[in-house]
Amino acid sequence: MGDILFAKYPDLQLSQHIFQLTNPAATKTTKQASLKTLRDAISEHKMAPLYRYLAHPVDGVLNSPGEGSSQLPTGHRRPSSAANLLATKNPTLEVPLSWDEKLYESLKAENEKELEIIQKEEDEAAEKAGETEVQAARGKRAELYTRIGDKEKAIASFEAVFEKTGILGTKIDLVLAIIRIGLFFGDKILVKKTVERASVLVDSGGDWDRRNRLKAYQGLHLLTIRSHALAAPLLLDSLSTFTSYELCNYSSLVIYAILAGSVSLKRVDFKSKVVDAPEIKAIVGDAEDKLAAITGQTSAGPAAGDEEMADASTSTATPTSAAVNLTTLGVQQDAEVAIDFSPLAKLVKSLYEGDYKNFFGALSEVELNFLSQDRYLHEHKGWYVREMRLRGYQQLLQSYRVVGLPSMAADFGVTIDYLDRDLAKFIAADRIPCTIDRVKGIIETNRPDDKNKQYADVVKQGDQLITKLQKYGQSVRLRGSERG
Repeated sequence: MGDILFAKYPDLQLSQHIFQLTNPAATKTTKQASLKTLRDAISEHKMAPLYRYLAHPVDGVLNSPGEGSSQLPTGHRRPSSAANLLATKNPTLEVPLSWDEKLYESLKAENEKELEIIQKEEDEAAEKAGETEVQAARGKRAELYTRIGDKEKAIASFEAVFEKTGILGTKIDLVLAIIRIGLFFGDKILVKKTVERASVLVDSGGDWDRRNRLKAYQGLHLLTIRSHALAAPLLLDSLSTFTSYELCNYSSLVIYAILAGSVSLKRVDFKSKVVDAPEIKAIVGDAEDKLAAITGQTSAGPAAGDEEMADASTSTATPTSAAVNLTTLGVQQDAEVAIDFSPLAKLVKSLYEGDYKNFFGALSEVELNFLSQDRYLHEHKGWYVREMRLRGYQQLLQSYRVVGLPSMAADFGVTIDYLDRDLAKFIAADRIPCTIDRVKGIIETNRPDDKNKQYADVVKQGDQLITKLQKYGQSVRLRGSERG
Protein backbone atom coordinates (compact mmCIF):
# COMPACT_ATOMS: atom_id res chain seq x y z
CA MET A 1 0.00 0.00 0.00
CA GLY A 2 2.77 2.48 0.96
CA ASP A 3 2.58 6.10 2.06
CA ILE A 4 0.60 8.65 0.10
CA LEU A 5 2.72 10.63 -2.37
CA PHE A 6 2.88 14.45 -2.69
CA ALA A 7 1.27 14.85 0.75
CA LYS A 8 3.67 17.41 2.28
CA TYR A 9 2.43 20.45 0.35
CA PRO A 10 0.41 22.59 0.36
CA ASP A 11 0.23 23.25 4.10
CA LEU A 12 -3.48 23.83 4.60
CA GLN A 13 -2.84 25.20 8.08
CA LEU A 14 -1.07 28.11 6.38
CA SER A 15 -4.29 29.00 4.54
CA GLN A 16 -6.00 29.16 7.95
CA HIS A 17 -3.41 31.74 9.04
CA ILE A 18 -4.08 33.77 5.87
CA PHE A 19 -7.78 33.64 6.70
CA GLN A 20 -7.18 34.85 10.25
CA LEU A 21 -5.39 37.96 8.98
CA THR A 22 -8.70 39.14 7.48
CA ASN A 23 -11.04 37.66 10.10
CA PRO A 24 -12.89 40.41 12.03
CA ALA A 25 -13.64 37.91 14.82
CA ALA A 26 -9.95 37.11 15.43
CA THR A 27 -8.08 38.91 18.19
CA LYS A 28 -5.09 41.12 17.40
CA THR A 29 -2.81 38.63 19.16
CA THR A 30 -4.09 35.84 16.92
CA LYS A 31 -3.58 37.97 13.83
CA GLN A 32 -0.04 38.85 14.85
CA ALA A 33 0.78 35.18 15.45
CA SER A 34 -0.71 34.26 12.05
CA LEU A 35 1.26 37.03 10.34
CA LYS A 36 4.52 35.78 11.88
CA THR A 37 3.76 32.21 10.83
CA LEU A 38 2.95 33.35 7.29
CA ARG A 39 6.10 35.46 6.98
CA ASP A 40 8.27 32.62 8.30
CA ALA A 41 6.70 30.17 5.86
CA ILE A 42 7.19 32.52 2.91
CA SER A 43 10.88 32.92 3.76
CA GLU A 44 11.53 29.28 4.65
CA HIS A 45 9.82 27.75 1.61
CA LYS A 46 10.77 30.54 -0.84
CA MET A 47 7.12 31.23 -1.63
CA ALA A 48 7.56 34.05 -4.15
CA PRO A 49 4.31 33.37 -6.12
CA LEU A 50 2.19 33.18 -2.95
CA TYR A 51 3.84 36.32 -1.57
CA ARG A 52 2.97 38.20 -4.75
CA TYR A 53 -0.57 36.75 -4.81
CA LEU A 54 -1.18 38.03 -1.28
CA ALA A 55 0.81 41.20 -0.76
CA HIS A 56 1.62 42.80 -4.13
CA PRO A 57 0.60 46.51 -4.08
CA VAL A 58 -1.52 46.11 -7.23
CA ASP A 59 -2.41 42.43 -7.62
CA GLY A 60 -2.35 41.27 -3.99
CA VAL A 61 -5.66 39.90 -2.69
CA LEU A 62 -4.96 41.29 0.78
CA ASN A 63 -5.35 44.79 -0.67
CA SER A 64 -8.83 46.24 -0.88
CA PRO A 65 -10.11 46.59 -4.49
CA GLY A 66 -8.59 49.68 -6.05
CA GLU A 67 -5.91 49.97 -3.38
CA GLY A 68 -2.30 50.37 -4.47
CA SER A 69 0.86 52.34 -3.97
CA SER A 70 1.20 55.90 -5.20
CA GLN A 71 3.54 54.78 -7.99
CA LEU A 72 1.39 51.90 -9.22
CA PRO A 73 -2.00 51.86 -10.93
CA THR A 74 -5.15 51.00 -9.04
CA GLY A 75 -8.37 49.25 -9.89
CA HIS A 76 -6.98 45.72 -10.18
CA ARG A 77 -9.36 42.83 -10.47
CA ARG A 78 -9.46 40.39 -7.59
CA PRO A 79 -9.19 36.64 -8.43
CA SER A 80 -12.59 34.95 -8.19
CA SER A 81 -11.47 32.39 -5.58
CA ALA A 82 -9.92 35.03 -3.30
CA ALA A 83 -13.21 35.58 -1.46
CA ASN A 84 -13.05 31.98 -0.24
CA LEU A 85 -9.43 32.32 0.89
CA LEU A 86 -10.14 35.47 2.91
CA ALA A 87 -12.71 36.13 5.61
CA THR A 88 -14.12 39.22 3.86
CA LYS A 89 -14.30 40.42 0.27
CA ASN A 90 -12.88 43.83 1.17
CA PRO A 91 -10.30 43.11 3.89
CA THR A 92 -9.06 45.77 6.28
CA LEU A 93 -5.84 44.47 7.77
CA GLU A 94 -5.12 45.31 11.39
CA VAL A 95 -1.70 43.67 11.00
CA PRO A 96 -0.81 44.00 7.28
CA LEU A 97 1.54 41.80 5.27
CA SER A 98 3.88 44.43 3.85
CA TRP A 99 5.36 44.21 0.35
CA ASP A 100 9.17 44.01 0.03
CA GLU A 101 10.34 44.10 -3.59
CA LYS A 102 13.88 42.98 -2.72
CA LEU A 103 12.58 40.00 -0.76
CA TYR A 104 10.30 39.02 -3.62
CA GLU A 105 13.13 39.19 -6.17
CA SER A 106 15.41 37.09 -3.97
CA LEU A 107 12.70 34.46 -3.45
CA LYS A 108 11.97 34.45 -7.17
CA ALA A 109 15.66 33.93 -7.96
CA GLU A 110 15.79 30.97 -5.57
CA ASN A 111 12.77 29.45 -7.28
CA GLU A 112 14.38 29.81 -10.70
CA LYS A 113 17.56 28.10 -9.46
CA GLU A 114 15.59 25.14 -8.14
CA LEU A 115 13.64 24.87 -11.39
CA GLU A 116 16.88 24.86 -13.38
CA ILE A 117 18.24 22.02 -11.25
CA ILE A 118 15.05 20.01 -11.73
CA GLN A 119 15.05 20.67 -15.48
CA LYS A 120 18.67 19.50 -15.69
CA GLU A 121 17.77 16.37 -13.73
CA GLU A 122 14.86 15.66 -16.08
CA ASP A 123 17.04 16.15 -19.19
CA GLU A 124 19.73 13.81 -17.85
CA ALA A 125 17.09 11.23 -16.94
CA ALA A 126 15.64 11.41 -20.47
CA GLU A 127 19.10 10.77 -21.96
CA LYS A 128 20.64 8.25 -19.57
CA ALA A 129 17.81 6.71 -17.52
CA GLY A 130 14.22 5.64 -18.08
CA GLU A 131 10.68 6.97 -17.82
CA THR A 132 10.57 6.33 -14.07
CA GLU A 133 13.41 8.79 -13.42
CA VAL A 134 11.84 11.35 -15.79
CA GLN A 135 8.55 11.08 -13.91
CA ALA A 136 10.38 11.52 -10.60
CA ALA A 137 11.86 14.80 -11.87
CA ARG A 138 8.45 15.97 -13.07
CA GLY A 139 7.00 15.08 -9.68
CA LYS A 140 9.67 17.23 -8.00
CA ARG A 141 8.71 20.15 -10.23
CA ALA A 142 5.02 19.77 -9.30
CA GLU A 143 5.92 19.61 -5.60
CA LEU A 144 8.08 22.73 -5.96
CA TYR A 145 5.27 24.73 -7.55
CA THR A 146 2.92 23.50 -4.82
CA ARG A 147 5.39 24.40 -2.07
CA ILE A 148 5.91 27.97 -3.31
CA GLY A 149 2.18 28.58 -3.89
CA ASP A 150 1.98 28.80 -7.70
CA LYS A 151 -1.51 27.38 -8.14
CA GLU A 152 -1.83 27.22 -11.92
CA LYS A 153 1.66 25.82 -12.60
CA ALA A 154 1.32 23.29 -9.78
CA ILE A 155 -1.94 21.94 -11.21
CA ALA A 156 -0.51 21.84 -14.74
CA SER A 157 2.58 19.97 -13.50
CA PHE A 158 0.52 17.42 -11.58
CA GLU A 159 -1.64 16.89 -14.67
CA ALA A 160 1.50 16.31 -16.77
CA VAL A 161 2.68 13.66 -14.31
CA PHE A 162 -0.82 12.13 -14.23
CA GLU A 163 -0.91 11.73 -18.03
CA LYS A 164 2.30 9.67 -18.01
CA THR A 165 1.44 7.58 -14.92
CA GLY A 166 -0.04 4.11 -15.18
CA ILE A 167 -0.14 3.18 -11.49
CA LEU A 168 -3.62 3.71 -10.04
CA GLY A 169 -2.40 4.52 -6.52
CA THR A 170 -0.11 7.25 -7.82
CA LYS A 171 -2.91 8.69 -9.95
CA ILE A 172 -5.14 8.92 -6.89
CA ASP A 173 -2.36 10.64 -4.91
CA LEU A 174 -1.93 13.17 -7.72
CA VAL A 175 -5.64 13.98 -7.79
CA LEU A 176 -5.76 14.29 -3.98
CA ALA A 177 -2.88 16.79 -4.22
CA ILE A 178 -4.89 18.87 -6.70
CA ILE A 179 -7.87 18.79 -4.31
CA ARG A 180 -5.68 20.18 -1.52
CA ILE A 181 -4.45 22.97 -3.82
CA GLY A 182 -8.09 23.85 -4.50
CA LEU A 183 -8.87 23.82 -0.78
CA PHE A 184 -5.85 26.01 -0.04
CA PHE A 185 -6.94 28.70 -2.48
CA GLY A 186 -10.66 28.29 -1.79
CA ASP A 187 -11.46 27.16 -5.36
CA LYS A 188 -14.69 25.25 -4.76
CA ILE A 189 -15.33 24.54 -8.44
CA LEU A 190 -11.91 22.91 -8.83
CA VAL A 191 -12.40 20.91 -5.62
CA LYS A 192 -15.85 19.66 -6.66
CA LYS A 193 -14.65 18.57 -10.08
CA THR A 194 -11.51 16.90 -8.71
CA VAL A 195 -13.31 15.10 -5.86
CA GLU A 196 -15.62 13.53 -8.44
CA ARG A 197 -12.58 12.56 -10.48
CA ALA A 198 -10.94 10.97 -7.42
CA SER A 199 -14.13 9.03 -6.65
CA VAL A 200 -14.08 7.46 -10.12
CA LEU A 201 -10.43 6.43 -9.69
CA VAL A 202 -10.99 4.96 -6.21
CA ASP A 203 -14.07 3.05 -7.39
CA SER A 204 -12.01 1.54 -10.20
CA GLY A 205 -9.79 -0.30 -7.72
CA GLY A 206 -8.29 2.04 -5.11
CA ASP A 207 -6.79 0.46 -1.98
CA TRP A 208 -8.31 0.61 1.50
CA ASP A 209 -6.12 3.48 2.73
CA ARG A 210 -6.82 5.79 -0.19
CA ARG A 211 -10.51 4.92 -0.09
CA ASN A 212 -10.66 6.05 3.54
CA ARG A 213 -8.63 9.15 2.83
CA LEU A 214 -11.01 10.15 0.08
CA LYS A 215 -13.92 9.82 2.51
CA ALA A 216 -12.43 12.62 4.64
CA TYR A 217 -11.76 14.75 1.53
CA GLN A 218 -15.37 14.31 0.37
CA GLY A 219 -16.76 15.10 3.80
CA LEU A 220 -14.74 18.31 4.12
CA HIS A 221 -15.67 19.42 0.61
CA LEU A 222 -19.38 18.85 1.29
CA LEU A 223 -19.04 20.83 4.51
CA THR A 224 -17.63 23.82 2.59
CA ILE A 225 -20.60 23.83 0.20
CA ARG A 226 -23.17 23.56 3.01
CA SER A 227 -24.18 19.94 2.34
CA HIS A 228 -24.03 18.90 5.98
CA ALA A 229 -26.48 16.01 5.60
CA LEU A 230 -24.15 14.37 3.07
CA ALA A 231 -20.98 15.38 4.91
CA ALA A 232 -22.01 14.01 8.33
CA PRO A 233 -21.87 10.23 7.60
CA LEU A 234 -18.56 10.60 5.74
CA LEU A 235 -16.91 12.64 8.48
CA LEU A 236 -18.24 10.40 11.25
CA ASP A 237 -17.08 7.26 9.43
CA SER A 238 -13.63 8.83 9.03
CA LEU A 239 -13.16 9.20 12.79
CA SER A 240 -12.23 5.57 13.39
CA THR A 241 -9.90 5.25 10.38
CA PHE A 242 -8.51 8.77 9.99
CA THR A 243 -5.00 9.10 8.54
CA SER A 244 -5.41 12.20 6.33
CA TYR A 245 -3.24 14.54 8.39
CA GLU A 246 -2.26 16.35 5.20
CA LEU A 247 -5.91 17.52 5.10
CA CYS A 248 -6.51 18.55 8.72
CA ASN A 249 -5.66 17.41 12.23
CA TYR A 250 -7.81 14.94 14.15
CA SER A 251 -9.28 17.56 16.49
CA SER A 252 -10.54 19.55 13.51
CA LEU A 253 -12.13 16.43 12.04
CA VAL A 254 -13.95 15.82 15.33
CA ILE A 255 -15.23 19.42 15.32
CA TYR A 256 -16.47 19.12 11.72
CA ALA A 257 -18.11 15.75 12.41
CA ILE A 258 -19.91 17.00 15.53
CA LEU A 259 -21.20 20.16 13.83
CA ALA A 260 -22.35 18.33 10.70
CA GLY A 261 -24.01 15.54 12.68
CA SER A 262 -25.74 17.91 15.11
CA VAL A 263 -27.48 19.88 12.39
CA SER A 264 -28.43 17.03 10.05
CA LEU A 265 -28.83 13.62 11.73
CA LYS A 266 -32.14 12.19 12.87
CA ARG A 267 -32.41 12.00 16.64
CA VAL A 268 -31.78 8.26 16.90
CA ASP A 269 -28.69 8.48 14.68
CA PHE A 270 -27.56 11.63 16.49
CA LYS A 271 -27.45 9.64 19.72
CA SER A 272 -25.64 6.60 18.32
CA LYS A 273 -23.18 8.41 16.04
CA VAL A 274 -22.50 11.64 17.97
CA VAL A 275 -23.73 11.55 21.58
CA ASP A 276 -22.51 8.01 22.30
CA ALA A 277 -19.67 7.72 19.77
CA PRO A 278 -16.42 6.81 21.60
CA GLU A 279 -14.23 8.62 19.06
CA ILE A 280 -16.05 11.84 19.97
CA LYS A 281 -16.19 11.09 23.70
CA ALA A 282 -12.44 10.46 23.68
CA ILE A 283 -11.91 14.07 22.54
CA VAL A 284 -14.77 16.15 23.99
CA GLY A 285 -15.98 13.97 26.88
CA ASP A 286 -15.02 14.06 30.55
CA ALA A 287 -12.45 11.69 32.10
CA GLU A 288 -15.02 8.92 32.58
CA ASP A 289 -16.22 9.18 28.97
CA LYS A 290 -12.65 9.07 27.65
CA LEU A 291 -11.89 5.92 29.66
CA ALA A 292 -15.12 4.26 28.49
CA ALA A 293 -14.33 5.19 24.89
CA ILE A 294 -10.87 3.63 25.00
CA THR A 295 -12.12 0.38 26.62
CA GLY A 296 -14.58 -0.12 23.79
CA GLN A 297 -18.11 1.12 23.10
CA THR A 298 -20.21 2.13 20.14
CA SER A 299 -18.20 3.41 17.19
CA ALA A 300 -19.27 6.22 14.92
CA GLY A 301 -17.47 4.51 12.08
CA PRO A 302 -18.62 1.75 9.73
CA ALA A 303 -19.27 -0.66 12.60
CA ALA A 304 -22.06 1.58 13.83
CA GLY A 305 -24.31 0.38 11.02
CA ASP A 306 -25.15 1.18 7.44
CA GLU A 307 -28.42 3.04 7.98
CA GLU A 308 -27.37 5.81 5.56
CA MET A 309 -29.29 8.47 7.46
CA ALA A 310 -32.52 6.43 7.67
CA ASP A 311 -35.58 7.87 9.39
CA ALA A 312 -36.09 7.27 13.09
CA SER A 313 -38.80 4.75 12.28
CA THR A 314 -36.44 2.52 10.30
CA SER A 315 -33.03 3.00 11.98
CA THR A 316 -31.75 1.65 15.25
CA ALA A 317 -29.83 3.11 18.14
CA THR A 318 -28.70 -0.28 19.46
CA PRO A 319 -24.94 -0.03 20.12
CA THR A 320 -22.48 -2.19 18.25
CA SER A 321 -19.41 -3.03 20.30
CA ALA A 322 -16.26 -1.54 18.81
CA ALA A 323 -13.14 -0.07 20.36
CA VAL A 324 -11.72 3.31 19.47
CA ASN A 325 -8.89 3.28 16.95
CA LEU A 326 -6.03 3.94 19.40
CA THR A 327 -3.55 4.31 16.55
CA THR A 328 -5.62 7.12 15.10
CA LEU A 329 -5.97 8.89 18.43
CA GLY A 330 -2.26 8.66 19.13
CA VAL A 331 -0.83 9.85 15.83
CA GLN A 332 0.34 13.45 15.63
CA GLN A 333 -1.82 14.59 18.52
CA ASP A 334 1.05 16.11 20.53
CA ALA A 335 1.64 18.74 17.84
CA GLU A 336 -1.92 20.06 17.96
CA VAL A 337 -2.87 23.27 19.71
CA ALA A 338 -4.98 22.72 22.82
CA ILE A 339 -8.66 23.35 22.11
CA ASP A 340 -11.47 23.93 24.60
CA PHE A 341 -14.17 21.52 23.42
CA SER A 342 -16.59 22.32 26.27
CA PRO A 343 -18.94 24.48 24.12
CA LEU A 344 -19.33 21.60 21.66
CA ALA A 345 -19.90 19.11 24.47
CA LYS A 346 -22.57 21.39 25.99
CA LEU A 347 -24.20 21.86 22.59
CA VAL A 348 -24.52 18.12 21.98
CA LYS A 349 -25.65 17.34 25.54
CA SER A 350 -28.21 20.14 25.82
CA LEU A 351 -29.71 19.45 22.38
CA TYR A 352 -30.16 15.74 23.05
CA GLU A 353 -31.52 16.24 26.58
CA GLY A 354 -33.86 19.08 25.60
CA ASP A 355 -32.16 21.65 27.85
CA TYR A 356 -32.97 24.48 25.48
CA LYS A 357 -31.83 27.42 27.60
CA ASN A 358 -28.32 25.96 27.85
CA PHE A 359 -28.59 24.88 24.21
CA PHE A 360 -28.95 28.49 23.06
CA GLY A 361 -26.06 29.53 25.30
CA ALA A 362 -23.84 26.74 23.98
CA LEU A 363 -24.80 27.63 20.40
CA SER A 364 -23.60 31.21 20.88
CA GLU A 365 -20.31 29.92 22.32
CA VAL A 366 -19.86 27.54 19.38
CA GLU A 367 -20.47 30.43 16.99
CA LEU A 368 -17.88 32.57 18.73
CA ASN A 369 -15.19 29.93 19.31
CA PHE A 370 -15.56 27.62 16.29
CA LEU A 371 -17.79 28.88 13.47
CA SER A 372 -16.23 32.36 13.44
CA GLN A 373 -12.65 31.10 13.68
CA ASP A 374 -12.50 28.40 11.00
CA ARG A 375 -12.09 29.23 7.31
CA TYR A 376 -14.35 26.37 6.20
CA LEU A 377 -17.13 27.18 8.70
CA HIS A 378 -17.00 30.99 8.76
CA GLU A 379 -18.91 31.47 5.51
CA HIS A 380 -21.86 29.40 6.75
CA LYS A 381 -22.04 30.49 10.40
CA GLY A 382 -25.26 32.51 9.98
CA TRP A 383 -26.98 29.64 8.21
CA TYR A 384 -25.72 27.10 10.76
CA VAL A 385 -26.90 29.05 13.80
CA ARG A 386 -30.30 29.57 12.16
CA GLU A 387 -30.67 25.86 11.35
CA MET A 388 -29.71 24.84 14.87
CA ARG A 389 -32.29 27.23 16.33
CA LEU A 390 -34.84 25.67 14.00
CA ARG A 391 -33.82 22.21 15.15
CA GLY A 392 -34.36 23.19 18.77
CA TYR A 393 -37.81 24.64 18.02
CA GLN A 394 -38.84 21.59 16.00
CA GLN A 395 -37.67 19.19 18.69
CA LEU A 396 -39.77 20.88 21.37
CA LEU A 397 -42.87 21.49 19.27
CA GLN A 398 -43.12 17.98 17.84
CA SER A 399 -43.93 16.67 21.33
CA TYR A 400 -46.96 18.92 21.88
CA ARG A 401 -50.19 19.88 20.19
CA VAL A 402 -50.37 23.26 21.94
CA VAL A 403 -47.53 25.12 23.69
CA GLY A 404 -47.79 28.33 25.70
CA LEU A 405 -45.77 31.13 24.10
CA PRO A 406 -44.48 32.45 27.48
CA SER A 407 -43.59 28.91 28.54
CA MET A 408 -41.61 28.19 25.38
CA ALA A 409 -39.84 31.57 25.58
CA ALA A 410 -38.81 30.76 29.16
CA ASP A 411 -37.54 27.33 28.09
CA PHE A 412 -35.24 28.91 25.50
CA GLY A 413 -34.25 31.83 27.71
CA VAL A 414 -35.50 34.49 25.27
CA THR A 415 -38.22 37.13 25.28
CA ILE A 416 -41.71 36.45 23.93
CA ASP A 417 -41.25 39.08 21.21
CA TYR A 418 -37.98 37.53 20.04
CA LEU A 419 -39.49 34.04 19.94
CA ASP A 420 -42.53 35.35 18.06
CA ARG A 421 -40.36 37.05 15.42
CA ASP A 422 -37.99 34.10 15.08
CA LEU A 423 -40.73 31.49 14.78
CA ALA A 424 -42.63 33.65 12.28
CA LYS A 425 -39.72 33.46 9.82
CA PHE A 426 -39.66 29.65 9.94
CA ILE A 427 -43.46 29.40 9.75
CA ALA A 428 -43.56 31.68 6.69
CA ALA A 429 -40.93 29.49 5.02
CA ASP A 430 -42.95 26.30 5.78
CA ARG A 431 -40.15 25.01 8.00
CA ILE A 432 -42.36 24.63 11.10
CA PRO A 433 -46.00 23.47 10.73
CA CYS A 434 -47.62 25.62 13.41
CA THR A 435 -49.52 28.85 13.99
CA ILE A 436 -49.04 31.54 16.66
CA ASP A 437 -52.00 33.08 18.48
CA ARG A 438 -50.66 36.14 20.29
CA VAL A 439 -54.09 36.93 21.79
CA LYS A 440 -54.31 33.58 23.55
CA GLY A 441 -50.52 33.38 23.93
CA ILE A 442 -50.23 29.90 22.43
CA ILE A 443 -48.49 28.08 19.60
CA GLU A 444 -50.59 25.42 17.93
CA THR A 445 -48.87 22.75 15.86
CA ASN A 446 -50.36 21.40 12.65
CA ARG A 447 -49.47 17.83 11.78
CA PRO A 448 -51.08 16.77 8.50
CA ASP A 449 -51.24 13.02 8.07
CA ASP A 450 -49.37 11.32 5.23
CA LYS A 451 -52.40 11.00 2.95
CA ASN A 452 -53.27 14.68 3.24
CA LYS A 453 -49.65 15.62 2.67
CA GLN A 454 -49.46 13.43 -0.43
CA TYR A 455 -52.70 14.95 -1.72
CA ALA A 456 -51.39 18.48 -1.15
CA ASP A 457 -48.13 17.60 -2.94
CA VAL A 458 -50.02 16.19 -5.93
CA VAL A 459 -52.18 19.32 -6.17
CA LYS A 460 -49.14 21.57 -5.92
CA GLN A 461 -47.17 19.63 -8.54
CA GLY A 462 -50.24 19.49 -10.78
CA ASP A 463 -50.60 23.27 -10.65
CA GLN A 464 -46.93 23.66 -11.57
CA LEU A 465 -47.33 21.24 -14.49
CA ILE A 466 -50.42 23.08 -15.81
CA THR A 467 -48.53 26.39 -15.63
CA LYS A 468 -45.62 24.93 -17.61
CA LEU A 469 -47.97 23.47 -20.23
CA GLN A 470 -49.74 26.80 -20.63
CA LYS A 471 -46.41 28.59 -21.16
CA TYR A 472 -45.37 25.93 -23.65
CA GLY A 473 -48.66 26.29 -25.54
CA GLN A 474 -48.26 30.06 -25.73
CA SER A 475 -44.72 29.76 -27.11
CA VAL A 476 -45.88 27.22 -29.74
CA ARG A 477 -48.68 29.55 -30.89
CA LEU A 478 -46.28 32.46 -31.11
CA ARG A 479 -43.88 30.48 -33.25
CA GLY A 480 -46.75 29.34 -35.50
CA SER A 481 -47.89 32.93 -36.01
CA GLU A 482 -44.33 33.95 -36.94
CA ARG A 483 -44.16 31.23 -39.62
CA GLY A 484 -47.56 32.30 -40.94
